[in-house]
Amino acid sequence: MKLQIDINCDLGEGYGAFRVGNDAGIMPHITSANIACGFHAGDPMTMAQTVNLAKKHRVAVGAHPGYPDLLGFGRREMQLSSEEVMNCTIYQIGALQGFAKAAGVSLQHVKPHGALYNTAAEDEDTSKGVAGAVRAFDDKLIILAPPKSVLARVAVDAGLRVAYEFFADRAYNADGRLVSRRHPDAIVKEPRKVVERAIKAIIEKTVLASNGEVVNLGEVHTICVHGDTPAAVTLVETLKKGLIHANIEVKPVRSFI
Repeated sequence: MKLQIDINCDLGEGYGAFRVGNDAGIMPHITSANIACGFHAGDPMTMAQTVNLAKKHRVAVGAHPGYPDLLGFGRREMQLSSEEVMNCTIYQIGALQGFAKAAGVSLQHVKPHGALYNTAAEDEDTSKGVAGAVRAFDDKLIILAPPKSVLARVAVDAGLRVAYEFFADRAYNADGRLVSRRHPDAIVKEPRKVVERAIKAIIEKTVLASNGEVVNLGEVHTICVHGDTPAAVTLVETLKKGLIHANIEVKPVRSFI
């Protein structure tokens, strides 16, 4: 059976006159878009434009909820209760759902952003807040989560579908966590290396950590390239071509999990 994979990217992360990345350049090369919902980034105009851009390129749309932290771009941890996380997440999914409905498209998935993603990957209460929000809002939505994470386990236990995610443009530690963005080598910028790492993650289910150790990932369903990564357009374009050349079918994750 032919291998299948989804390519996702965090988009719609501008706010007002502030713009992040090149969404129009990235969109033709991905299959799923994680669209910011106004808490860490995004605003009504940006959300509407990004949803319609995704529709134009037949890219699946997903909510990208984060902590309410515009100043920190959602990358600072906040001490929220499970109930607070749940309600913040429902609020953001609902906001994007409004624009999706107006554009005549359906939501495919939910992927927490930044610090919310990292905390949910390890913290039971936070992950229950995220999974609880998705289950309450629409239990057909897919949650994107790290393989073997607390978030993945909690979501599966809640009866939700989970797409296990690999970050092609981020370095990994030996414990399977992402290298902190404070580290100068946290971002993988070379297109050829991004493709090699992605193919290895899909076929061998492993990634080389920053110290040279082999990390066992398990099954991977979706590959992430960040929209604010330098040369993101070149990275996603090269990645898609490389995967297709390796006889790996690239398609939205809802079509195969």
